[in-house]
Amino acid sequence: MPDSDVRTIRDLIYYQYAKIIARSVFGESSKKTDYGFIKATFRDLKSGAKQWSEITREDKQFIQSEKACIYCGSTDDLQWEHIVPRSIRIKDTCVSCERILGIHNQIWACKQCNLKKRTQGLYSFFKELYPNDRKYYDRIPSLLEKKYLKTIFYCHECSNTLDSFDINLDGEISVLDIDFIIRRAAFA
Repeated sequence: MPDSDVRTIRDLIYYQYAKIIARSVFGESSKKTDYGFIKATFRDLKSGAKQWSEITREDKQFIQSEKACIYCGSTDDLQWEHIVPRSIRIKDTCVSCERILGIHNQIWACKQCNLKKRTQGLYSFFKELYPNDRKYYDRIPSLLEKKYLKTIFYCHECSNTLDSFDINLDGEISVLDIDFIIRRAAFA
């Protein structure tokens, strides 16, 4: 469990987002040295005192970034990759959902990484990429994670799982619970 106050999927998404904000303010060492800032930001997000930026901010950052694979950095054989897979089927409307199909949910990926990711969630994919790294989720580029969290939040909202705990039933709440909706929706 990331923190004792993180009890639901909604909390976990806000907590992950608070960590991204701390990294942007303090740099990569922020998780240990600036835990108080992360905790305060998490509480502000949870209470509504602070809102995350509109996803168009990430879209602007994406446009300004180098055209390279978000996963490996390659500039060869690039294609659009849907961060939350287009195959997700929480409801019949997912097929035409603008949040899933739109630019907010897309990033550049090389063909090899796109094929490797398949229909996985972001955290599951990074766990596969870095199987020996206990904190594989800290390797995710901030821009990618922000776009993912903002999109998957709405998927959880459609599924009524934002206030759920441990939806993958492994005995704890972790970033893999955020992804589990993708896996579960694929088999629904």
